[in-house]
Amino acid sequence: MQNRVSVNAHSQPIVKYLITYADKLRLQIDRLPNGCTIIDAGIKVPGSLEAGRLIGEICMGGLGRVTLTHTDTFSKWPLMVNVHTSNPVIACLGSQYAGWSLSHGEGKEGFYALGSGPARAMATKIKDGNEEPVEELYKELNYRDSHTETAIVMEVDKIPPVEVTDKIARACKLDPNHLTVILTPTSSLAGGMQVVARVLEVALHKAHALHFPLENIIDGTGCAPVPPPHPNFIKAMGRTNDAILFGGRVHLFVKGSDEAAETLANELPSSVSRDYGKPFAEVFKEYKYDFFKVDAMLFSPASVIVTTVDSGRSFHAGEVDVELLERSFGG
Repeated sequence: MQNRVSVNAHSQPIVKYLITYADKLRLQIDRLPNGCTIIDAGIKVPGSLEAGRLIGEICMGGLGRVTLTHTDTFSKWPLMVNVHTSNPVIACLGSQYAGWSLSHGEGKEGFYALGSGPARAMATKIKDGNEEPVEELYKELNYRDSHTETAIVMEVDKIPPVEVTDKIARACKLDPNHLTVILTPTSSLAGGMQVVARVLEVALHKAHALHFPLENIIDGTGCAPVPPPHPNFIKAMGRTNDAILFGGRVHLFVKGSDEAAETLANELPSSVSRDYGKPFAEVFKEYKYDFFKVDAMLFSPASVIVTTVDSGRSFHAGEVDVELLERSFGG
C-alpha cells in the first residue's frame, strides 16, 4: 500500500482548532513540565459532543468526516454519528485503531492506556538492532508517516505521567513540545462520541481478522446512535459498545469477486458472535471483567452492506436491534 497521505499532516489543523477554540468546546489545555500539550476533553471540564466529533476526525488522521444527524431509526435515540472516509484502511487501521499499549508504574498508582490516532503511524522501536514500527500491523499495511508534530488520543480519566509522554515523543522522534495528548474519559460526552465514531473502524478491524484483503477495501461509511453518558465506567463503556453492536451500520465498497464480498458481508455483523444477545456490560461482568475472554468477533456493527465495485452487486447482512439497544441505554 502506497504512502500517499500523511495522517499527521491532515489531522494537525484539527488539533490546532481544539486548542484555539478550547473555551467554546469546553476543553482545558495544559502543559506538562516536558512541554507536552494536554487537551482535557472531560476530566476536569465538561467537554462536548462537538469536541468528541472533532476528536473522532483526529483519530482518523484527518482522512475522514464525522458528522451528527437525527434519524427515526431509533425513536428514543435519534442522534446519530455518521462517518465516511475515502481512505478506510489508513484512516481506520493506520490511525484510528487503539493499538499502542502505553503504561507506567504498577497497581493503583500505575497508568495504563491504549493510544489511538496519528502518532501511532510515526512510532518506532529498536528490535534486534533494527528500527521497527511499534505495532506489527504497520508492516502489513506497509505504511509509515513522519511529520514535525503529532497527536495521540487516550480514553482515560487521568493525566498521563511525564514518563509516558516522554516515551511517546521518543518513539515518534520528536521533542515533547511537539506532542499533543488528547484525553477522553469514557463517561464524558466527548468520550462517548469518539468511541461511537469508530463504527467503521471496528468493521475494518474485523475484516482484517477475517483475512479479507485490505487493499480491496476502497471506500466506506458508517453510522451509529449516540449513547447517553453514564457516570459508571463499566456502564458507560457498555453503552458505547452497544451503540455499535446493536445500532451500528456500515457500508463497504470493495474490489474483487462477488463470492468474497458476500462471504465478508455474512461474517461481519456482531450477531454472528457467540456472545451476542445481551448488553455488553452484562457480557463483560459474566467474564469477570476480563476483556480478553470476550469473543473478538463480537466487536463489529449490527448491519452491513458490502458492494463490489467490479460487478455492482451489493450484499446485505445483519440488522439493528432496537430492543437490545434500549436495554443498554435505559429509559
